[in-house]
Amino acid sequence: MTRLLHRPRAHRMRWWLVFAAFMLLHLDQSRAAGIATCTGRFPNPITDICWTCILPISIGSIPVANIGGQEDTGNPGSPICSCGINPIIGLSIGFWEPARHVEVVRKPFCLVSLGGIDMDPGIAAPEAARVTHSEGDGDGGSFYQAHFYVNPILYWLGVVTDFPCLEKGAFDLAYLTEVDPLWNDDELTLILNPDAVLFANPIAIAACAADCVAASIGFGIKELFWCAGCQGGIYPLDGNVPFHMGGVRTSALITQRLTAKLHRELIAWGWHGTAGLCGPYFEPVMDKTAYKTQLTYPIPNTGKEGGKCCQPFGRTTVIWGAGKEFPVRGEDFSFMLFRKRNCCVGY
Repeated sequence: MTRLLHRPRAHRMRWWLVFAAFMLLHLDQSRAAGIATCTGRFPNPITDICWTCILPISIGSIPVANIGGQEDTGNPGSPICSCGINPIIGLSIGFWEPARHVEVVRKPFCLVSLGGIDMDPGIAAPEAARVTHSEGDGDGGSFYQAHFYVNPILYWLGVVTDFPCLEKGAFDLAYLTEVDPLWNDDELTLILNPDAVLFANPIAIAACAADCVAASIGFGIKELFWCAGCQGGIYPLDGNVPFHMGGVRTSALITQRLTAKLHRELIAWGWHGTAGLCGPYFEPVMDKTAYKTQLTYPIPNTGKEGGKCCQPFGRTTVIWGAGKEFPVRGEDFSFMLFRKRNCCVGY
């Protein structure tokens, strides 16, 4: 009698195990076939943004506000500045402005930062790819698409009113690599960066080790503009990564490459230093020390796990990137960009 009562339950359990095994097999086959999902989340200004990344705030070269020992670059030495044809005397203010957003995705036209909208306009674009070495020594290269957003969050939230140093505007999609023919072709992208051939040698590559060390304890070395710190090399300025060492590291490299690419195309400008006190200026070679990043998706890096939540370009992902990637819904990434801003506030 007891065996008869328990037989249906055991029978159902076997079916559930078969169903679970089938789903796992289907998921594994889908991933192997390169079928990418499209999921995401709009960054929550309260829970997903690390506001201490705005710090330190400085007047001239003197910091007046800092919490948690946030890193900073150099500021104009004098606290007094002037701008305009009829000069107006003002104060030289320095801070880190959250104004741009970058997402790195596997599926073309998947807008992770807009909640996972699959915007498919019918334009053919390559999906993310992973290439494995034939020698069986681990992962080879990889390829991702990326999107660049204008996101002056301090302005559209109205956190600070009547402050002339904030970029005005709304959240806007500014650049999609899917429609850029240079993004998936190493040879074609030489149109933008012909200087890459100068750094394809052992000496230039070895110098990137020093850039990795510098970025891990502070900011990278500005003069080594062809290096991406611990993530590898800036060149080529496209989505092809020769060595895939995890999604977080690769997406951090793609974020840095896309920002450098937009500087080269004069879409992104410089806003820092003495030259930026009176407005933005052309900066075709990106100053990587002018940016800090904060991971906002899939798991926001808000600093609650310990350590700083914003990272300069090139900093190693071994510590802050641990546990930030997981299968299916956690294989696309988005970063808030905090750019260094120096501004002359006139009176």
